[in-house]
This record gives sequence, C-alpha cells and structure tokens, in this order.
Amino acid sequence: MAQTAESTYGAKDITVLEGLEAVRKRPGMYIGSTGPAGLHHLVYEVVDNAVDEAMAGHASRIDVTLLPDGGCEVVDDGRGIPVDPHPDPKLKKKSAAEVVLTVLHAGGKFGGDGYKVSGGLHGVGVSVVNALSRRLEVEIDRDGQRHYMDFENGGKTKTKLKVIGKAPRGRTGTTVRFWPDPTIFDEINFRAQTLLERFQMMAFLNRGLEIRFVDQRPDEHPEPVVFKYAGGIVDFVRHLNETKEPLFKRIGYFEQAEDDQEVEIAFQWNTGYQTDGLHSFANGIATIEGGMHEEGFKKALTNVVNRYAREKGLIKEKDDNLQGEDIREGLTAIISVRLREPQFEGQTKGKLGNVSMRSLVERATNDKLRDWFEENPTEARKVVQKAVQASRARIAARKAREATRRKSALEGAGMPDKLRDCASRNRDECELFIVEGDSAGGSAVQARNPNNQAILPIRGKILNVERARIDQMLKNAEIQALISAIGAGVGEEFDVEKIRYDKVIIMCDADVDGSHIRTLLLTFFFRQMKDLVEKEHVYIAQPPLYSTVVGKEKVYLKDDQAKATFMQEHPNHKKEFQRLKGLGEMDWEELGETTMDPANRTLLKVSVEAAAIADEVFSVLMGDDVESRKQFIASNAKDVRFIDI
Repeated sequence: MAQTAESTYGAKDITVLEGLEAVRKRPGMYIGSTGPAGLHHLVYEVVDNAVDEAMAGHASRIDVTLLPDGGCEVVDDGRGIPVDPHPDPKLKKKSAAEVVLTVLHAGGKFGGDGYKVSGGLHGVGVSVVNALSRRLEVEIDRDGQRHYMDFENGGKTKTKLKVIGKAPRGRTGTTVRFWPDPTIFDEINFRAQTLLERFQMMAFLNRGLEIRFVDQRPDEHPEPVVFKYAGGIVDFVRHLNETKEPLFKRIGYFEQAEDDQEVEIAFQWNTGYQTDGLHSFANGIATIEGGMHEEGFKKALTNVVNRYAREKGLIKEKDDNLQGEDIREGLTAIISVRLREPQFEGQTKGKLGNVSMRSLVERATNDKLRDWFEENPTEARKVVQKAVQASRARIAARKAREATRRKSALEGAGMPDKLRDCASRNRDECELFIVEGDSAGGSAVQARNPNNQAILPIRGKILNVERARIDQMLKNAEIQALISAIGAGVGEEFDVEKIRYDKVIIMCDADVDGSHIRTLLLTFFFRQMKDLVEKEHVYIAQPPLYSTVVGKEKVYLKDDQAKATFMQEHPNHKKEFQRLKGLGEMDWEELGETTMDPANRTLLKVSVEAAAIADEVFSVLMGDDVESRKQFIASNAKDVRFIDI
C-alpha cells in the first residue's frame, strides 16, 4: 500500500497489551491446536511479521529455511525490530526487541506509525512462537550493527540483546530461528508442502514480493523454491484456472484507492459449473467467511452484468434478471483489500466487518467492471451467454431440488428409504455415518447406538460434482439421498443451521476404491455444502488396519505407524498381526468397538484453512487434467497423514 509520508518505526511504536503467562499451559487457545496445524502456525506468525514489512513498503524478500536439526529460520530485509529501550517504565528499560519476543500481543501494530496496514492485528505474535519453542534466536541488522539475543525453555532469556558486530554493508532486517518444543506438540516435523502452499498465496497477494524456501532436512531436496509474481493477483487467478478450461484467455483486473483503503480485483470465467470460485482477502488474511468486501462485489457484479445484458439485447425485457449464482458460475475471482483498521469478526479473522469497504468495492466494481465489459465485448457476451445457460439449468433443477428437500424431522417424508435414522432429535448429539456398501451398512446398523447414530449406506461411487451442473447432480440417487438425510438444502440454498446431525462421518475402506469414494464425497460437501465443511461438521472415520492379541485382550492398531510404535513398546511380542480386510468383513461388534464407539474410535476432522488452496486441490483431484492429478498425488502421497482438506 502506498505511503503518503515516510513513517518512523521505533520503540514508542511497540504497544503492550498483556502478559505471556498462560501460553504453555493452554497452547490451543493461541495457535488452535498442538497438532500439525498449530505447529505450522508458528512459521506463519514469524513470516507474517516479515510480510507486514513488505506491505509497509520496507521489505522485498523473505527466506524460509527448514534446518537439518528440525528448526526453522526466517530472514527478511525489512527495517529490523527496534532495539532501543522501551519507554514503558513497567518494562524496566527492556529493549523493544525483547518486549516483542517475551510479552504477548506486543508489537508495532496496535498504535503509532509503525504499520499503516497489517495482517497480524489479531495474531498472537512472535512471543507465542518463543513460548512454544525449546530454543529461539534472533539477529537484528539495524543502524549498521548486528544485534543478537536468544531464549530457551519456552521464552526464558538466555542472552540479553547485545551487539555482536557490524551488519553487512547496507543491510537491515530480522532473522528468527526457532526449534518447536517436543513436549508441547504432538510431533515437530514440518510438512514442506503445507508451508509452500501458504507462501505461494502470500506471494500472489503481495505483488513483487520474493519468498524463497529451502528444505535442508535429511532426505529432502535442498534446491530452493522461489515464489515471486509480477502480476500479483492476476497471476493468482491464472494459477487457479490452470486445471480448468477458461471461457476466454483474458484476465480482468481493476483497482481503486480512497483515503486509507484500497481494493484490487482480478477475475476470469471458466467453462466449469462451480459458483464458489470467489476468494477474498483483507490485509493478506484469507476471509473464508466473506464479509463486506465480498458483499459489495457480488451486488455490483449482478447489477453490472444484468444492465449490460439488457443494454446489448442479450436478454429480453420480459425475461427475469439473471441471479447472482447464475453469473458467478465458472467465475474465478480474487478480491484483495487493504485498510488501516480492519474489523475482523472472531479470532479466526474469518469475516471482514468494515461497512466502508463494502461501499468502496461496490463503487469500484460498478465503474471499472462496466468499463471492462465495454472494452471487451467478445468476453462480455460469453459471460452473459454462460449465465443465461446457468439460469436455465437452475430453473430446470428447481423441481429436483424441492424433491430432495427435507419436509420435517417427524414426517420423514423426504427421507431416503435406506437411511436408518436415529431416535434423538437433539442435533448436537446426533451423528450420520455415510457407509460404503450395503454389507458394511448392515454391520454399522447393528453396531450403532440407535439413539444418536444414523446410518446411510451408499452404493458404488457417487457422481463427480466437479464435472456436473446442479440439474444433472440432483438426478443422481445417491446425491439425493445425501441431501435428504442431511436436511439443510444444497448449493446456494444450503443452510448449515438446519442440518439434522452435528457430525457427518464418512466411513470407507482403507483401499483405493474407498479413497476415491471418500474424495468424491468430500468434493460434494465442499462444492455444494461448503458451510458443512467450514463449520467443521465433516469427519472421516479411521477404522484400524491391524489387530493382534496381548495376553487375552485383542488390541487394534490404526495404521503402519501405530504398528511400528506398538512393536517398539512391545519388542518381545510374538503374536501375529491380522490385517483387517474392510468394513464389510469386520463383524459388527468389532466395527462398533473400533470405529463407532466414541470411547475408542479415532475421527479425523475435515477442515478448510484456506479456501483458495482447497479449491485448487479439488480442481486438480476431480477435474479433467490427468497430468496435474498424477503430479499432485505423487508429491503428496508420503504426507497423507497431514492432509486437512
């Protein structure tokens, strides 16, 4: 974002909000979890600080290195954390850098002129990274000198800030190295692909910013991966549409700035049928729940297309207006806004609440998109024609949708015949198991708790909704059964508040066919019931792969890793391991005990951290580009335990 005047950044800009007492006791409150998501969040916190320097116009390159001994190093060429004493007398003349590293929510983003725009306003800060690391080192190049300090055992100062030499000529910036604490996290092995996806998104959103990644760990490839996009979000749209067929080659772009706010939007339609290709960001933060900027764009987009279509005679006066969902079919668009005081709803920053941003985006879209249509009449005509076709399909699908809509919980009039529903009508305790095959469905019916566990067997592989319009999709019997059972509608009409079950659990065999069915189901939920995934109601059952006997007790082991751990703990174990062949071949007592009983089972929660990344993953996995699918599977196969789609 352009700066109207040169801003200063010193100790007075570091504002202290609260102490750092509870982080190690309750890490989940600060980083979400102690699993893989929380582990990678540590990297994001450090990198986000460097990105903030780039957004302020003071940094152009970030280097992230996974070190051979399991640590992570982040280097930027920004201004460097301030090193002068902090003016707050309560801090006993601690250096500003030490305050940033040891006091929760201390930083240059809560007042003063340190940052006009920042993505980390609700972030927990690098102090939490320090608290959850067994060791952390900082080097600061500033004012021609290199400063150093380090910490150990969760943020305890080992070496106070001191000058260790001269900074390389002309260099300013910050280097942070940290080693996650193994007593805090479930495991401390970073997944390179997870980090790369996030870094690529950051580079797209910050035009010209260079992010370099190197993995120096044993058995990895140390060649650097470099992300730098001169086209910014235009390149982002091009990337998201790589596995799709564009409706036209041109990618639209416009931007507008007013006062301390700016918006830039890039867009392109493809021949697909999805209506969820709109991705929004505020100060570099993915606003997966939308907000005012999305509302402004959607309203203006609908108005501009209808007005253009009528002016050019592409729809008749007697025809109804095209609906927003018709116009957004096949649209891939990035909305990126930057503003001085963002109002994010909730700790997750999922929704932008600034009303003034809705007005800015709506005005910009009304003016700039109308001009783009006038300047590109061939592309504009194709957009309208596609929307008209989508409108016809929507009307044709109306009866099919109504036929699948659940009429009432008591009548059961809309319920599929093969659903074995549960007795309870308390949604919070109800679970729906979607089971592959009738034989497994029969076992699951016997094994369930009939009070709160419902069973829906599905036969074969459901329709791939990535390649089907909604009118085709609603003719599919298995999909009709899913929609009826869940009871909250589908597509634009889906209302997550009306779901009949708090948990929707996919239960498939651990083989190739089971994996395919699971992916088809996840694609359907992500495309047509997105809130079901985003509100974390979708789970994957984890039936065990092995069983063995210890003494007189049967022991079940989830996978090969669990089997290896078991052998380490029981080196003298002589009994054979039985490979469990599938859900249908487990007796119902075994299925209930290992996979359905809340006291013993393991469920994998399906979550969407970044919708744009998930959009790309589903397009690759379920689209028409076979080569991209092969490359994706090959590069992610060894990390399957980390996948959070």
